[in-house]
Amino acid sequence: MASFDLRLSTLRAAYRSGATTPRQLIGELRAKAAALNPEFHLFIHLLTEAELAPYLDALEQLDIESLPLYGVPFAIKDNIDLAGIPTTAACPAFAYTPDASATLVAQLVALGAVPMGKTNLDQFATGLNGTRSPYGKCRNSVHPDYPSGGSSAGSALAVALGVASFALGTDTAGSGRVPAALNNLVGLKGTRGLLSTAGVVPACRTLDCVTYLAVTARDASTLLALTAQEDRDDAYSRANPQWNDASAFGRVGAFKFGVPTTLEFGGCKESPVLFAQARAALEAAGGTAVEIDLAPFIEAAKLLYEGPWVAERYSVAGELMEAQPDAVLPVIRDVLAKAPGTTAVGLFRAQYRLQALKKLCDAVLDQLDFVLTPSYPRPVTLAELERDPIGPNSLLGYYTNFMNLLDYAAVAVPSAFMANGLPWGVTVFGRAFSDQYLLSVADTLQRVRAQPLVGGGMLDAPTAPTAPTAPTAPTAPTAPTAPTAQAKARNDRVRIVVCGAHLDGLPLNHQLTRRGARWITSGATAPNYRLHVLACGAGEVQRPGMQRVARAGAAIAIEVWELPSAELGSFLTGISAPLALGRVELADATWETGFVCEDYGLEGATDITEFGGWRAWLAR
Repeated sequence: MASFDLRLSTLRAAYRSGATTPRQLIGELRAKAAALNPEFHLFIHLLTEAELAPYLDALEQLDIESLPLYGVPFAIKDNIDLAGIPTTAACPAFAYTPDASATLVAQLVALGAVPMGKTNLDQFATGLNGTRSPYGKCRNSVHPDYPSGGSSAGSALAVALGVASFALGTDTAGSGRVPAALNNLVGLKGTRGLLSTAGVVPACRTLDCVTYLAVTARDASTLLALTAQEDRDDAYSRANPQWNDASAFGRVGAFKFGVPTTLEFGGCKESPVLFAQARAALEAAGGTAVEIDLAPFIEAAKLLYEGPWVAERYSVAGELMEAQPDAVLPVIRDVLAKAPGTTAVGLFRAQYRLQALKKLCDAVLDQLDFVLTPSYPRPVTLAELERDPIGPNSLLGYYTNFMNLLDYAAVAVPSAFMANGLPWGVTVFGRAFSDQYLLSVADTLQRVRAQPLVGGGMLDAPTAPTAPTAPTAPTAPTAPTAPTAQAKARNDRVRIVVCGAHLDGLPLNHQLTRRGARWITSGATAPNYRLHVLACGAGEVQRPGMQRVARAGAAIAIEVWELPSAELGSFLTGISAPLALGRVELADATWETGFVCEDYGLEGATDITEFGGWRAWLAR
């Protein structure tokens, strides 16, 4: 059966060159999907030629340059609405036909993407394995003895089997990340509310996220940048901050990442070796590993199915369960059985405990750029799930169940293949609204590990970092292009270079620390600066002014601090003229935001460059 490289930039190049057209390609992909469906059960409803026609007709009236996702085929998990097509949530008795598409689906169609159909899932998105569906059990795309993973089972298979460039899934407890890991895909579980859930059948509405399943982190980054918009029709929607926009995706520099001190591998001998390789790859890419205690994260995870969030799931399917018990699969009834006994007292107690755990977990993440874990302890077989539908399924969620409860962003990324050929991967997770940074880390790992891609092809190795000649402003998301040298990735922290009274222990350092800043490193600027003591009035803190010069410069001692981006505005307004924040070149040829001095402020100032730094001058 033919294989296509359906990555966004590759597909766009094929359309531009005339190698194929949307009508031709999507017709071929539809035929391929129809041939695969009896074996893999990936689609509940594959769009007919007549149902596809309006989308293809519309594209033929438009210019490819006007649509960033022109002719890009995508699949939709069947708990997400597509206008005129039944939504089943893998429960025929629950099915309805929506008049309008989910907000996110409508966005994608408006950008030029073409829906291939509605994909299979664990019923009511309750499961992590892909076998809990009356429409057929979804097996793995690579190995017939293993499940696809779920609940976004068919969505993962649509991409892994090469009939869609990307797919929409949902993720409440790992439903987008586990199937990604099991099928050699990137699975983005973004920050809660970053992608609209309007038009999505809830599992736990307070926790649900729509996910992107894609071949590469770069594609997931492009899709997120195009569609991360606040939605007035979704009460849980949140605005995407500027530091998490399209320009935040790029080359990661030095970083600090957490690794659990104790890891669970479910008795697997191969998984620990593969995880160690992924850790080593990140260290080789500039990372410093810090061991952390995962216990509070795991305790939070246990609340998801032991606490009142089961009752939140029951609020969707419970009425049908009571009226038509046989309409709901026995395993789903078993999972939801404890929900009617949940009380408001139990709800509040669970919320109190979760908040206490979040404080502990947030304190860990505050000192890191992200945390690395396996995506699952070990793969489980179809035979294991047949014998015990609950235990092996729960094992798959060991590293995923806490993410939504704690409001973290996460990306599952392919990292290796097991000896039997089964894909194996890791997950990077971090603070809310660090999505593009996490995708940058995932992109780095994909390139360093040189994992073969779905549909053919390989990613280039990471490019060597280059110093920017000047700071660049963020740009609006555009159509995907071929990879080029990347700008530096950003997260929800901004680095500040200080050279004077804001140094550790000096009088103005509190302006950083009270805003949650943390010290990163000490070092020096490039040899292109001069340092001056500025004139000050009575009672004012004495401050230096650092000036970039074309010649006769020197390296000046500095410190680099990291400040939460949300605090940057208040910090900036507290800086007194003639000082300002600008771009400072460091000794390693990188550029960071830091203190600079406007030229007029140097009138009457004393040049102290010969001391090499503010501390040395103070100690004279």
